Formats: sequence, C-alpha cells, structure tokens
Amino acid sequence: MSGVIRFRRGLGAVAAYVRAAPGTYVWLLVLFVTTVALHRMSPDFEEDFLRQRSTNIHELSDSPVRVLFASAMWIPSGRWLPYAALYSLFHAQAERWLGTLRWLLVCVAAHVLATLISEGALLWAIGRHVAPPSAVDTLDVGVSYALAGVAGVLTYRIRRPWRYPYAAAVLVFFGVPLLAGRTFTDLGHFTAVLIGLGCRPLAEGAGKARNPKETPARTRR
Repeated sequence: MSGVIRFRRGLGAVAAYVRAAPGTYVWLLVLFVTTVALHRMSPDFEEDFLRQRSTNIHELSDSPVRVLFASAMWIPSGRWLPYAALYSLFHAQAERWLGTLRWLLVCVAAHVLATLISEGALLWAIGRHVAPPSAVDTLDVGVSYALAGVAGVLTYRIRRPWRYPYAAAVLVFFGVPLLAGRTFTDLGHFTAVLIGLGCRPLAEGAGKARNPKETPARTRR
C-alpha cells in the first residue's frame, strides 16, 4: 500500500511541476506532434518541407515573421526525448522562476536576435566570398537558440559565488565550438547565451537566488 501512495505522490509532484511551467510543456507537446509528422515524411520531402520553414537568408528575406515562428516548432534531428529532458531541466526551471511572460520574452529575444545576427554574419561572409552563394538556402531550423538563451539567464537564479562557475561553464560549452568550428550556428548559440545573460533586468524581482548547497525544502523564493 505504501508503494501505491508513493507512486501517487510522485505523479502528483510531476503534475504540479508541469502545471507550474505551462509554456514549456505546451511547446514540448507541439514539438512532439511535429516530430511525429517528420518521421512520417520521406527524406526528400522532409528536407524541402523544413527548408521552407528555415530561417535562412532566402526565407528571412521573403517572410521573416513566418519563418522565425515556424522554425521554432521543429526538431530537425527527429529526436524528441533529449529535448524533453533539456526543456524540463532548463526551460521549466526558468519559467517557474521568471513566470511565463518573462520566460517567453527571454526565449523570443534569444531566438530572434541570435538568428538575425548569425544569418547577418553569414550574409557578410557570402558578400566577401568566404561562404558560397548557395549558403542563402542553408537549413536553419530548431529550438536551440532559445534553449541557449534560457541557459544564460538561469545564471541569475543561482546565488553568488556559485553563479560564476555556472556562467563560465555555459560560456565555455558554447564558446569552444565557436572557436573551433566558426560556423554561423555556433555564432548563433554563443550570441543567444550572451542575450540570455543580458536579460538580467527580467530576472530582477523574480525570486530569491538559489544556493546549490541548500535542499529544496530549505530554499524559499
């Protein structure tokens, strides 16, 4: 009987966690549906389908608002479970802490600005013949810029001095690929982290910073 009670309590805790981050889990549900849809497409159709929803230079020039929204609703890898874990670890924590509106503002800022900056850098490279002209149609779909931005803003959820090692780890995680690969997506990810760090005003008054040494029971907002 005690096992049943623990199971019910566990389900209740999970349900409460999900209810406290509605935006995160609605987004995850949409991604689940679109991922299932991708698995039902033929490879050739899938590539063309995603390219029309890509924030590449060509599509951004034609319909920027449409592709900026649409690109955040698809996972090109077709693997949903890793994102479910990452969303629960980062997005849900940020939404529970900041509130849905401020969390969404961070996501939009990181996704939109990092996309425009990285694609602008790619356009600059094309104009100087560093990248081929065909790069205007490069596939650029996904949710990782928003995720990187949220990882950045979560720095302010952690109490000093613990936030500094966390911020350094995040910057190294996204900075090393940029130095090694120097691709426009690497630039986008690093830019998104900086945007997240720049969202500190949104974190003001959101709640007490957390000490990693404290247990959840002892930590109050």
